[in-house]
Amino acid sequence: MQLVSISDAEFAQFQRFIFDAAGITMGDAKKALVTGRLGKRLAAHELSSFGAYFKLLKSGQYPAEVQMAVDLLTTNETYFFREPKHFDFLRSQALKERSRPQPFRVWSAASSSGEEAYSMAMVLADCIQTTPWEILGSDISTRVIDGARRALYPMERGRHIPPEYLRRFCRKGGGPYDGYFLVERGLRSKVTFRQVNLNAALPELGQFDVVFLRNVMIYFNNDTKRDVVARVIATLKPGGYFCVGHSESLNDITQAVTMVAPAIYRKGV
Repeated sequence: MQLVSISDAEFAQFQRFIFDAAGITMGDAKKALVTGRLGKRLAAHELSSFGAYFKLLKSGQYPAEVQMAVDLLTTNETYFFREPKHFDFLRSQALKERSRPQPFRVWSAASSSGEEAYSMAMVLADCIQTTPWEILGSDISTRVIDGARRALYPMERGRHIPPEYLRRFCRKGGGPYDGYFLVERGLRSKVTFRQVNLNAALPELGQFDVVFLRNVMIYFNNDTKRDVVARVIATLKPGGYFCVGHSESLNDITQAVTMVAPAIYRKGV
């Protein structure tokens, strides 16, 4: 397959496309990423230019193709127990609530392929057996959400899972799944995944005790950050906690939460 080049004007169209769809600000250095990830879609539709593909997306006749383009342009780097101090904090909060009758609810708001949500589930299953709990994982990409629901991962993806959790909550694959592991069924049943666009009005999700929105806001400009953070904070219970990536900050973004530890904020009671 011959690689089609993308002009500056065409690249600008896709910069606007992903900003409008997901609030992501894509810098000029991402031109090669757009060319590489969308090039196969040009071939699939027998198109000779990125401009022609953009017209196809904007025609309104191919909603599934629009979602595919969004999926391909969305960065989804993640791994189990990334930034482990947040999981230590989740454990400490869950232990404080383990005698209450109401469910302890946690939202992985940019869950990608599910590693963060299942890491949360392992922590809660380990530390609060008596209190009901539930986890929501969401992402803008339907492709990664489908993968998260399968809960099947290459063995090397489990290298950050504590050995005890790996034994308790993961099942080694065999036959066609040799070299993979599956998150065990009981744990999977406690995690729900759904497609959610944080850059639009949120569906009814209920209220959460803890929300993780980590390593995502670095892709947003300040106005988009304020809008997204306001939507997410509205889903937090009074006194609930909001965790962001360690390279991110809510300074100058919102006054509705107060920092209580690095990259951890608390909503007012």
